Amino acid sequence: MTDEYAKMNRTLRSAHVEDQMLDYLLRNCKPGDKLPSEFSLAEQFHTSRSTIREVMKSLAAQGMVEIRHGSGTYVISTSASAPDPLHLSGHKDKYRLALELFDVRLMLEPEIAAMAAELRTDRQAAELKRYCDETEDLYLRDEDHMDKDIEFHTCIARCSGNTVVQALIPVIQSAISTFCNVTQRKLKNETIQTHRWITNAIINRDPIGARCAMTAHLAFNRDMIQEMIRERGEV
Repeated sequence: MTDEYAKMNRTLRSAHVEDQMLDYLLRNCKPGDKLPSEFSLAEQFHTSRSTIREVMKSLAAQGMVEIRHGSGTYVISTSASAPDPLHLSGHKDKYRLALELFDVRLMLEPEIAAMAAELRTDRQAAELKRYCDETEDLYLRDEDHMDKDIEFHTCIARCSGNTVVQALIPVIQSAISTFCNVTQRKLKNETIQTHRWITNAIINRDPIGARCAMTAHLAFNRDMIQEMIRERGEV
């Protein structure tokens, strides 16, 4: 068997298992449910653990599950979506799109952070601190931080304890990825500082502090986008 044939065979096998997994999620799960272990799923679907890992990565990219390292895999949505859940990929002006996404985030995330400070569990607080530390480490090493940044903000949404808020996670994810792609770490110091403020306020159960810190974080980012738009001569 050639390497190319073996690769194609693995791809087809993963696609088949993914179809089965989608059916399983739609029939048996609801948002917030924790999925069985890799080992159990591999036995259930008569496949390898590596195939299960690939399937979970694909479902995570579609916004259906979230892989929480050290905790397990959790269902976010039982509706399959494309990696572009808001259908914004065709938007021609990414700078203007980033600005509009920040306007929406400013409507939502300061209050989400305040809710998180009031309702987070001790486990969630520890998880949030870890994401904050890991994002900062990637920033300081000038490595790609986007995925970890998304995990940080997703964790805050989970800390709110609100199912509807967690359904809005794709909005936050789209905004972060769009911003990272157009700014390329231009707000490293500001992001590190405001992430730490947000984290400390949520850990200390300080909803006013969390609201203010999130507002400051988003305001820094929005101002950067506006400055970039002005430099391009669009306003």
